[in-house]
Amino acid sequence: GKEALISNAIIAMLTIGGQQLFSSFTFSCPCHVGQNLIYGLAFLGVPALILLIVGYALNNQTWRLVTGKSSPLQKEAMPNGLLQCKLICFVLCSITGRALVAPVTWLAVTLINGSYYVCAMSEYISVYYYGANLNVTASEHRRILAAFPCRQLVPPELTRARDEVILLLRYQSQVAGWLLIAVVAITVFLSYCLASCFSPLSFLHFRYWKNYVHNEQELFDEAADQHSKLYAMQHVRKFFGFVPGSENVKEIRIPSLREWQAISGLAFLKQVDEEHYDYSLLHDWALKESVNGKYLKTDEDP
Repeated sequence: GKEALISNAIIAMLTIGGQQLFSSFTFSCPCHVGQNLIYGLAFLGVPALILLIVGYALNNQTWRLVTGKSSPLQKEAMPNGLLQCKLICFVLCSITGRALVAPVTWLAVTLINGSYYVCAMSEYISVYYYGANLNVTASEHRRILAAFPCRQLVPPELTRARDEVILLLRYQSQVAGWLLIAVVAITVFLSYCLASCFSPLSFLHFRYWKNYVHNEQELFDEAADQHSKLYAMQHVRKFFGFVPGSENVKEIRIPSLREWQAISGLAFLKQVDEEHYDYSLLHDWALKESVNGKYLKTDEDP
């Protein structure tokens, strides 16, 4: 939809800006045999991998897919194993498509820039085609080629060969970048076409379904927020003796030291029975303890 398109465009633009800043302040080719390839590939691959992981982590569908899968109730809810596998594959493809926006943008932009590829591949190019006849050992030959990304380290007689090698490597890198963009664009287009072809809904019915899901989620979130607030308010009122925001509070409850200790500290979600949980220590206290203790009238001096 439009929201997904706008979101992906924003992610791509932020990735492009981040890549430019990242390259300007951090990238400096070591120009050393064996290190160029590792350094160049690290700058190409590691940020893309991190962006991919972040893309998975920031997608709510990822956590919807994995949360509570070990629960026996979850297994009973989906008895059809084949249907469950198809649904999981579909959701995974959707999540992966969204998560790949940033890493693919990073790879495409860095390849079009060419600096990382030039650094990584300089020592593996042949200079004999450029009139540079190096009468040196193989190890010295690789050392000279590894220094090509650093202009100040190249001997004057090899300046022309160095410039032509850099141009060739940039050409290869930029072609690879544009090919990556083309492959991704074609893949995305074909994926949408196939999804539309196999959809059981008509075009307008599909648009209606998307609107329904969006509105249902918004209404659910609003109701959940209000429901949890009202539910928590009952437990807070039991502990303090009044409802927050109330006017004309006539008395307040003074919790004891034991009660303060009971609701303080760390706690995990606690299962009370097969169907219900305690969400917090205050929740647990409110369900177990009876309403008693010391009360103080607000119109009297303490």
